[in-house]
Amino acid sequence: MINDIDILPVGIRDREEVIAYVLKTREHLFPMLNHQVIPRDLRDFSSTYVQTDVGAFLQARTKQGKLIGTIGMMAYDNRFPYFSFTGSKIVEVARLYVEPAYRKSGLGTALVQRLKTIGQQQGVELLYLHTHPFLEGAYEFWLKQGFDLVLACEESGFETLHMTLDKTKVITTDTFTSFMENR
Repeated sequence: MINDIDILPVGIRDREEVIAYVLKTREHLFPMLNHQVIPRDLRDFSSTYVQTDVGAFLQARTKQGKLIGTIGMMAYDNRFPYFSFTGSKIVEVARLYVEPAYRKSGLGTALVQRLKTIGQQQGVELLYLHTHPFLEGAYEFWLKQGFDLVLACEESGFETLHMTLDKTKVITTDTFTSFMENR
């Protein structure tokens, strides 16, 4: 089944379809969020994922052209105060969505592997992501992809698992230490 799938960068021609797919999937997975607010990375899709030194957004399609999965990476913006990363080319992996019928087929792994390859070509030094325990199988999936848990904490009312591909590049900060002491 995975051999009949094309994994391609999102181009101008299919950008709107992919953004609509991501928004619809996000609404299904996170019904508790305010979906009237479009996330910045999707609102500024081109500057976030395409016209950048470190970034990419991939789509998976069947040979018939049906969109069945996505994954992206964007420059990390230091939005979590608990830690900082060394290095200049740090990315956040985001928007890994795979249609239910294609889960456990190897498609998610293929998307991650392709993204890692692009990251290597762009000189990315560290891949960061966060996930949530209520996303069934997500944490275990990311562990299998080589990511390590750096921090588990609450973010905006959700238990959040912060992960990196190479946690030796993480430097804890005073903010992180203070946060952990006051939990």
